[in-house]
Formats: sequence, C-alpha cells, structure tokens
Amino acid sequence: GMVDKEKEEPSRVMHRVEKIVAHPEFDTKTFDSDIALLKLEEPITFSEDVVPACLPEEDFANNILMNQTFGIVSGFGVTFERAQPVKKMKTLQIPYVDGDTCKLALRHPVTENMFCAGYDKDGKDVCQGDGGGPHVTQYNGTYFVTGIISWGEGCGTPGKYGVYTNLSKFLPWV
Repeated sequence: GMVDKEKEEPSRVMHRVEKIVAHPEFDTKTFDSDIALLKLEEPITFSEDVVPACLPEEDFANNILMNQTFGIVSGFGVTFERAQPVKKMKTLQIPYVDGDTCKLALRHPVTENMFCAGYDKDGKDVCQGDGGGPHVTQYNGTYFVTGIISWGEGCGTPGKYGVYTNLSKFLPWV
C-alpha cells in the first residue's frame, strides 16, 4: 500500500469504489454508527506489502483486544489543527482510555458503539484527514481491526481523547 505520497511505490495500487453503503442508523449529529462499507470494482490482490487485518469475534474484541494497553492508528491527516496534510503516512501507538474517563472529558456523547483512545497530556492524536482510517490492535503477532477513526474535540488537546467506532458492535452488519 501507499506510505509516501511523493514517491512512486511498486506496491501502490488504486481501486475504484463501485458502491458506498453507509450504516442505516448513522447519526450525522452524534456520529453514532459511523461506519460504511465500500464495494470495490475489482478485488484487492494481497501481497507482501498489501495484507488484510483480521476481523475479530465480538467477545474476543471486547474481552481481550480492547483490554490491551495500546492500539495502532495510521493516516495522512494533519499533525496538528489547521496544518497541512502530511506526505508520508504516520502511524501512532495510542492507549485505550476507560469509557467513564472519556465520557467525563468530552462535551459530546460517547455511545455504546464508540470507544476512546489517546493521551491525556502528550499531544499525540489523530486529526483532520485521518477520519475513516483504521484502529488496529496487535495480539500474538496478528493485527485485528478494532475501530474506525471517527471524531474528537480538537486534536491532541490536553484532557481530550479521540473517539472511534467500535467495530465489534457492527460485525453482524459487516
């Protein structure tokens, strides 16, 4: 896959999207059920550089994966508010945050279909341009998709956290 927008990479492949299917209960005000499926015109060919992340069973995701210390996010979004998007994909190891801690820190509602991750004071966070990207958790050498970057109140703001769609809540729909 693409890691650097300024370099021609042999593993870079573009795919046309045939159809976008948004979740029928997506709420544009609260971002609840912030998930969509993309049907591609052609299937993806996996290689050494292009590998799938696994979809976990709900119990495994909730009881094991989301009790790990960190997940990993990646994207080409800005590195701080009102900055230019980056040319090289960034990855960030980001800690899970307790649901009650997160709800107290944010003005907007965090629903049962969401979870929080981030640093309390460090300033490392996902930001504009990263939305829709993956939150994965590594377990015994395998990467599992645990969330989708959704929203936040600022980027890297002290005392605030990023909010993610909890993929395990949508596995039957996926």
